[in-house]
Order: sequence, then structure tokens, then C-alpha cells
Amino acid sequence: MISKIPKGKLIVIGGAEDKGDEMTTIKSVTSRQIKRLEILNQLIPSAKQKGGIEIITTASSIPIEINKMYKKAFNHIGFKKVGFISIGNHPDSQNPIFIKRIKEAHAVLFSGGDQFRLSTILGNTDILEAVKEKYYNDPNFIVAGTSAGAMAAPVLMMYEAETHETLLKENVKISSGLGLLNGCIIDTHFTSRGRFGRLAQAIVMNPTCVGFGLSENTALIIKKGREAYCIGSGMVIIIDGRNVDHTNIAYADDDEPICIENLKVHILCEGNGYMLEERKFIADKRDIAKEETAEIRVLKEKRAKNSIRIKSEFIKSNKLLDKLNS
Repeated sequence: MISKIPKGKLIVIGGAEDKGDEMTTIKSVTSRQIKRLEILNQLIPSAKQKGGIEIITTASSIPIEINKMYKKAFNHIGFKKVGFISIGNHPDSQNPIFIKRIKEAHAVLFSGGDQFRLSTILGNTDILEAVKEKYYNDPNFIVAGTSAGAMAAPVLMMYEAETHETLLKENVKISSGLGLLNGCIIDTHFTSRGRFGRLAQAIVMNPTCVGFGLSENTALIIKKGREAYCIGSGMVIIIDGRNVDHTNIAYADDDEPICIENLKVHILCEGNGYMLEERKFIADKRDIAKEETAEIRVLKEKRAKNSIRIKSEFIKSNKLLDKLNS
């Protein structure tokens, strides 16, 4: 039986995660040390846990190349228990051998490629149900998706969405995803490919959802299906359309520019989090500690200044009394 709140973890990755290759470029990191292979390390079981990693390459048109790339990446980490499941049609998704491997795995990673291909081939299949059942009932299990694999993770999924300088109506198409996450729509390669407009439109079309725009080599670790925490070298842009006041999307003609008033945006970096149901930003504990330290320092400085002022006034008062008494 599947519980309502997942016990396992879901990791959605913005694509181009660091795989340990010297040719890998990690953008926008200059002031702090890069944690190499940080995201893929999240999939490795601890010494007490059993099982390997199964990578499902259904979304990709080049599964052999994907296999080689991830084998090399996990070799850099020193982890060799990695399997690959290439499912190209519905009959493959009912294969009992594949289902058994999912049940025995510690983690499952959906690779990048075409999210529409992924969701249409795996949707409503035995292998997807096996993933969901373990995700909802095993607290040690991890489901991850990168690029198209991340975009397909929620109940609703964008596909065939184009990127333009202008936000045009009918530029975004929505269909059913894998159903691993409620209440959000995910976009990937977000900042490098200028995808703000298309995610904004998807959220205005579906205001009950929150938009997660994931930069490359950046991920959200989601616990209990609602507690999301950011890791990686980039940022996650969160788009909340719940309080939009004016938009012409309902009556604009196809390919006509769209306007949106009062769209709410958050930006997460590593250490920040977000509560999906409450739509609440979670500040990094390190930042809070620094803020508290700064507040204490300011308070001490104010007290010191007040003490000097009071002492000065006391001295002036005593001098005045001495003059009056003389």
C-alpha cells in the first residue's frame, strides 16, 4: 500500500551536474570552494545501507553514451554498483527483471533527454508503480531525475515549450508527468537557456502550482514531498503565481505578448530551502547565525554608546552640582 506522504527522498537536478570530468565547467562559482560530484554523491548508499543505483535512460536517444558517461562519473566517486535500464516501449516496462532490480535498488535516476518520451512510455506502467511504491514506503530510497528526468517528475510537466525574448501565448504545453511530486512545475537548464518566461507562463496557466527553475549543476533535495533544500553551484528560481492581479493570458490571441502583474519570485542558493505547501522560504541556518551575530554586535555598540552618553551626562550633572554648592 502507498502512503500519502513519501518516506523516501526525491532529488530533481537542473542538468549538466558535475560528473568529475576535468572538462566539466561549473559556472557562477568564484568566492567559495566547489564541492566536486556533490549532487551525484547524494545517490550513494551509506555503509549501513544496501542496494545499488539504477539509471533509467528511457528519455535519451543515446542510451549507450549515457551509460558510459555515468559509469565514468560514479567510478570517480569509487562506486561501481550502477545498473542501466533502457526501456523503449510499454512491454519493456512490464519486464519482471527490471521491476525486481528497482525493488532491490537504493536509488533510481531518470536521465535527461525528452521528458514527453519518458512520461508517455513509463506512465501507468508496472515499473513506474514499483518506483512509486518504494519511494512512498522506504525511508532509505532515493528517486532522482536530471534535466528531462527532473521536468517529468511532478504530476504536471512542461513539454515543447519555446524560449523567446517576448512571453507569447500558446508558447507552453502541459501534460501529465510521472506523478512523483504534487503542486509544482519544474524547468531545467533554467538560467543558461533563458527559460524564465516559459515557466512564468506555465505557472500563470496553473496558479495552484509553484514553479521551480533549476540552474545547471544545481538540485533540490525534497523530503516528505514538500520540504525542498538547494544544493549545487547555481540557483533555483521559484515562481509563485498565487497572488497575480492582472494578466491578459485568458483573452490574448495566440502568439500575442502576455503581461503579468504581481508575480512573486524567490531565489535559492545552496543551503536555502522552501516549504512547498506553505509556500515559505527557508533561510540558510548559517545566514541566520550571521544575522543574529550582527544584531548582537549592533546592540552591544548601542549599549556602549548609551553607557558613554549616560556617563558623560552624569559627570556634567556632578560638575553642575559642585558649582551650585560652592
